[in-house]
Amino acid sequence: MNISLIALVLLGAFIFCFLIQLYFSLFVHLKLAVFPVNELPESAVKPLTVIICARNEAANLELNLPAILNQDYPDFEVIVVNDRSWDATKDVLNAFAAEYAHLKIVTVAEGSKFIAGKKFAVTMGIKAAKNEWLVFTDADCKPASAHWLLGMQQPADPDTEILLGYSPYTRSRGLLNALIRFETFFTALNYLSYAIKGMPYMGVGRNMAYQKALFFKNKGFAAHMHIPSGDDDLFVNAHANRHNTQIQINQLTFVPTAPKQTWGAYLKQKKRHFGAGKMYKAKHKFILSSQIIIQFVFYALLIALVCFEETRIPALIVFALSIIIRSLVYPRLLKKLQYPGLRWWFPLLDILLFIFLVFNGILSIFVKKVQWK
Repeated sequence: MNISLIALVLLGAFIFCFLIQLYFSLFVHLKLAVFPVNELPESAVKPLTVIICARNEAANLELNLPAILNQDYPDFEVIVVNDRSWDATKDVLNAFAAEYAHLKIVTVAEGSKFIAGKKFAVTMGIKAAKNEWLVFTDADCKPASAHWLLGMQQPADPDTEILLGYSPYTRSRGLLNALIRFETFFTALNYLSYAIKGMPYMGVGRNMAYQKALFFKNKGFAAHMHIPSGDDDLFVNAHANRHNTQIQINQLTFVPTAPKQTWGAYLKQKKRHFGAGKMYKAKHKFILSSQIIIQFVFYALLIALVCFEETRIPALIVFALSIIIRSLVYPRLLKKLQYPGLRWWFPLLDILLFIFLVFNGILSIFVKKVQWK
């Protein structure tokens, strides 16, 4: 069987993409699979402050705040920043404050002198914090256990300034929910694995912590205050390094979150995240872009090679090998990050996620205006 030069070049490029895929799977993501899950500390070492920013979150606060206020931790305060809410958020917070002395309310009022957006609310919360170690989450989040803060307290290593936790999305029926959880899985898989490799590049504000001194030493969010999102990932991207960052993946410290319920709301959320990604360091943008581009080229070349009779079988063999290897690696990780049910849908969701990311990237070119809430 003679293979034309064009088909041979395409096959070579296809195999190259497969090898790059293999690198990410076996030499990056597999690090998280073998990373030990340590037992939580038996006691608290230092006091800490939990910071939550809320805008029109009365229902979520009523549902989730008790699980945070009742954490099994001897010395902590909870600061909720009421960011210009017009629902019953104020009343709900006042009711909780009457019952819990360690709840502090910070109010951002409407007015031209205030900067709209979550970063201003976060900054107000940090300024009000009396403790050095700050733990962040959102109003729609509920810790998986009463020991969340034991795991998210400042690590024993004095050089650690940032602690990256994990926040899975809760399960419900439907394709959108499966896709959201799968995308969240890969996002976490990436940032946790690269943190283990000594290249931390982002964190998720639903479950992360850092030192108050680190925030003020680097002038807070001044470098990217004009970006609507990024109070979590851009801050970590700018200030995390191999020496000052650790991860926490004990399942008792996970903070499950309710996902978006409509495609429109999810696209709006991803648009905000996409805007923040443009501000990442060049090496991080290269790595993340490479993953998406390689995946795009891989599938494009597969389609092209199947059209050539002489390369159809070799291409399908390489594709099958790719699916087999990834299906051996990622189900283990899906279980570790509390998404075991998705392992049966892995090949399909892998393709659907790729299509969605390409679509979202194209949409982001044309839709510019985004806001927090």
